[in-house]
Formats: sequence, C-alpha cells, structure tokens
Amino acid sequence: MLDRRALLAATAALPLAGAGPVLARTTGRVERFDAPTSAGVLPRAVDVWLPPGYDGARTRHPVLYMQDGQNVFEPGRAFGGQEWRIDETLEALIAVDRVRAPIVLGVWNSANRALDYMPRKAVTADTFTLGLGADALRTEDITSDAYLAWLTGVLKPAIDARYRTLPGRDDTFVMGSSMGGLISAYALAEYPEVFGGAACISTHWPAGDGVVIDWLAAHLPPPGGHRLYFDHGTTTLDALYPPLQARMDAHLRAAGWRQGVDWITRRFEGAEHTEAAWAARADIPLAFLLGA
Repeated sequence: MLDRRALLAATAALPLAGAGPVLARTTGRVERFDAPTSAGVLPRAVDVWLPPGYDGARTRHPVLYMQDGQNVFEPGRAFGGQEWRIDETLEALIAVDRVRAPIVLGVWNSANRALDYMPRKAVTADTFTLGLGADALRTEDITSDAYLAWLTGVLKPAIDARYRTLPGRDDTFVMGSSMGGLISAYALAEYPEVFGGAACISTHWPAGDGVVIDWLAAHLPPPGGHRLYFDHGTTTLDALYPPLQARMDAHLRAAGWRQGVDWITRRFEGAEHTEAAWAARADIPLAFLLGA
C-alpha cells in the first residue's frame, strides 16, 4: 500500500539557517549565505559547492541549481538525515573526466515549498491537490512564477557576479526531485534561454491530477537545444509514477525529442521515494547534464 506520509514528507519544509561559516568538507568547498530577497518569495539560504581546485585558479565553471538545497550536501540538515551526496558524487565523476566540474547551488526550500514548486501556468482550476488525499490548495496562492523570476532574475545574477561561472544557457542547469522535479521541468519551459537542461528525479506528476504533463507537452522548447532527464522508482510514492511518466515520454517522442540524446527516462526497479534512493543514482543525471 502506498504511504501517504511519503507525500506529506515530500512537501514539508525544514527550518531556515542564517548565514554561517564555511562548512568543513573533504570534497570541494561549501559556502552558505542568505540569498537576496524578492517580492513574493520567502527568504531562504543557499549552499554553494565550489569544485576541487576552484581556489587559486581562473577557470570558469558551469552552474547547476538544485531544489531542496538543504538535502544536497549535509546530512545534519537533510530530510531524515539523508543527503544527496552531490559533492562526493561529483568529485568521483570529475576524477575520471565524466563531467565538467560545476559550481552547484543548493537552493533551500521554504515554508511555501509546495506553492513554490507547483507550476502555476499548468493549473486552470481554482484549487488543486498534491494527490493521495491531500488537502486542496488555492491556485491563486501558487508562487512558482515569482520563485522562478527570483531564481533567474535575482539569484543567478548575484551568483554570476560573486563566482567564476559560465553564465550562458549551455552551461546553466536545474535539478530537483518530487515536486522539485516539477519546478525544474517548469523552469526549462519558462526560461529556455537561461537553462540548457533539467534533471527531474521521481517527478511528482500526480500533483494537480497530472495537469503539468500536458502543459509541458505544449510549452517545452523544441528539441535539439536542451537536455531533459526523467527517472522514477517503483515502490512507495514512486509506484504512482510509471504510467504518468509514460504519458510525458509519449509527448516528447511526438515532439521529436531524441531519446538518449535530447532526453532520457530511466526506471529503477525497487527504488523508493527517498533522498537515499536519489543519491544512489545521482551520477546518471549529473553525467547527462554535465558530460565532459
């Protein structure tokens, strides 16, 4: 039986942290700061991973923006104590030249997580739910358009000014899981001139009864200029996803997206809807987006 608590956990917000010292790491270096604010977007912290060799070099780097940033690098703040281990995974990939060394932005979620991550333009009814019997939410309260405007118009310029980034579309990517997968796909559709690719892990298609699938089919950029990655497991909340992901895949094929070139969908038998499961396969979307 599907665990309703998994859905509630996926939309829960964790407390914010104030700006603090640089975190001691064995891989690269992580800085934390309070992000600049914008109207309609709650304040949040951002963790920035600088790859090995960043200090003292002049090299510029591609940038990966990741949703639910408190789950990305540090188990002490991650949901359930399970981090994505993105820094460790990237260092291993960099060491064997499978990826270009990126700067990674872990953009923390807020108390408005579900509203920040639900694609606003996809919802035409007055209310929507996240599925599995969750309470109805008001469409007018969705803040995803404001969130993406902040991400691209406020945070990105600040990051490009502060760090040695490659700021162009072909070097800027976005990635997230569950509702974070929805907002990552939405970001690619809404800002195709900003993001060259999106990785959408265990995308929570049941939100809004699947309305995001058909909206994306009509609004994704044409194939050939972007990379799009989807995956899902088959147990807990992910057991809902295979038929919905198949609908999304059919739209991509019909639009001319080339599987294995422009787009990848992967199925992981027995994988759950957890940070640990996503960490175990994070090398696959990272290599697809950042392949050397």
